[in-house]
This record gives sequence, structure tokens and C-alpha cells, in this order.
Amino acid sequence: MPVRKIPKNYRNVTGIAAHGKANGPAAYESTLERDFITLLEFSPEVEAFEVQPVTLEWRDESNSQRRYTPDTLVMFDRMGATKRPWLCEVKYREDLAANWEALRPKFKAAVRFAKVQGWRFRIVTEQEIRVPKLVNARFLLRYRDTIPDANLMQLLDERLQELRETTPGALIQAIHRDEWNQARLLPALWYMVATFQVGTDLHQPLNMNSSIWWKS
Repeated sequence: MPVRKIPKNYRNVTGIAAHGKANGPAAYESTLERDFITLLEFSPEVEAFEVQPVTLEWRDESNSQRRYTPDTLVMFDRMGATKRPWLCEVKYREDLAANWEALRPKFKAAVRFAKVQGWRFRIVTEQEIRVPKLVNARFLLRYRDTIPDANLMQLLDERLQELRETTPGALIQAIHRDEWNQARLLPALWYMVATFQVGTDLHQPLNMNSSIWWKS
């Protein structure tokens, strides 16, 4: 469970997101943290994550007691078994540059702590978070919680197996010509993409003309 309660903040966007992989409340103190949580929830490699999982304590050069709470601990499942858990700090690059001297002792303490735990400490910025995959994740997560009709998914899978590689638009047109039935197929297709049953390059913007392919 998180070791620190995130207070309301009228300067930054704060809140609690609903996520199935979160150990405890998935609270965030900025939109950047919220977006990072979205990527963690969507990633097939991530088994679970915990927001503000531990508070570190150490003494500085003047022997004063210091405390630091990293943002997130990320645990990986068997797909990412070669990865050690990540202890993460989420920061804008501008904030890192402006406050580096104050942040550096905290990060050094986090590196030492993570090493003892068998973890890896990572600083994650908007450069890694604000990418096309984030837009795709936001879109696809809306479809992941509702399981479509199995017959529709079978239709899509069988035709995609025949075509091997196509686009969402071409696939549903290859199954049905009328717009009503195409509209029924589309949520099922996005569900299959969101659950990684259909292949696509999630690092590129996803649309009706994106390349998709059959996965055995």
C-alpha cells in the first residue's frame, strides 16, 4: 500500500485512477504521473504497480535526516521476466534541470536502496511517456473491460488469418459490406487489439488505415 497520502493540490492535477494492476490506490500528483500509470496499466509486461511504495531515509553531509518517497514501483510478469522491478521517479525534464542539485541526493539514495532490493531505479520523463503509444493506450483501454460476442471475434480472426496482414478498415469491409454490421465488428476488433490478440505497431498512431496482422 502507498506509504504517503497524496493531498489535494490546486496547482497540479491530482486524483485517483481506477486501474486493475494497482496495488492500492493509483493516486497521482500530475498529469504526467497519470499518463505513466496509463502506460503501466496497458503494458502486457507489467504485472502490477504501486504508487509511492516506500519512503527512504538517510543522512546528508551535515548529518541531517532526509526523507524521499519515489513515485512508483513497477513489477513485471513472466513476459518481462528478465526485467528487474523498477523503482521510478516521474518528472518533467524542465523540473529535473531546474532542481537537479536538490534532487540528486534523493536519487542517489534511491539507487542505493533499489540495488539492495534487486530493483532498478529509473527517472521517467515526458520523453518516454508522451508518445504515440500513450494515445493508443488511452483509446484501447476503453474497449478492454467489455468482452465482445465470441462469434464476432471468431469472424474477425478467421478472416484476418486468411488475409495475414491488412488494416482495420479493410478487414471489416472484407467481412461485411453494410455499415451496420461493420459498426458491430469494430468494438470487437479494438478489443482484440487491446488484448494483444491482433498484432499492430502500437508505437505508431492507430487508425482505420493502420497495419494489423494475424497472431497465431
